[in-house]
Amino acid sequence: MRIDILTLFPEMFTGVLSSSILGKASEKEIVEFHISNFRDFSESKHGTVDDTPYGGGGGMVLKPDPLFRAVESMSTDKKPRVILMCPQGVPYHQKLAEELAQEEHLVFICGHYEGYDERIREHLVTDEISIGDYVLTGGELAAMVVIDSVVRLQPGALGNQISAVEDSFSTGLLEYPHYTRPAEFRGWKVPDILLSGHHANIEKWRLKESLRRTSMRRPDLLEKLELTAEMKKLLAELEEEKKLEDKS
Repeated sequence: MRIDILTLFPEMFTGVLSSSILGKASEKEIVEFHISNFRDFSESKHGTVDDTPYGGGGGMVLKPDPLFRAVESMSTDKKPRVILMCPQGVPYHQKLAEELAQEEHLVFICGHYEGYDERIREHLVTDEISIGDYVLTGGELAAMVVIDSVVRLQPGALGNQISAVEDSFSTGLLEYPHYTRPAEFRGWKVPDILLSGHHANIEKWRLKESLRRTSMRRPDLLEKLELTAEMKKLLAELEEEKKLEDKS
């Protein structure tokens, strides 16, 4: 996979892309990062990339020409998926991460200032993505979030690819609780079933705990999920357990 990042602040990405999973994926040549300052594509002698909006109003708006030239300068065989990080975009979620992970070439546009010339949205980008209903100074941090979530899904990026499959949201449920050594810490014990070695019972326990955690913390996820017969049975058990707790 090739990932191009268009930003006015390339230095923000240096540490992030060279560390942890992203850095290892780059070293293994699983992903190839290219960071460009789109100010370099401005025809202005001062490298101007923004201007005041037509019709008046506060703030500055990113001009279309530097960004169009930056994307068009990329020599690739296949047309890239061009992603605009902005609060007006679709809310980001795991299924979209999995979809983007199948692409060969992604381009992220990270803006600053008041906004973008509308012709960038209409004629250059293929996707607009938001990572949440809040305001950031620019699109760089949002792009880092999306890039991290996409690269970790690439085959070989993680030491254990099962981890990516079982992560929260990948299955539609929040992840079950994890424990490691010691078996008892300050009087708090690891659940006996995890020490039993009975893999079928462990898997059932994990599914039940995922359902428990999801129903408590993100019941909206259950509404979107197509429940299996086993899930329905476990949810009924959880409901009975809750009734008993309320009575006690």
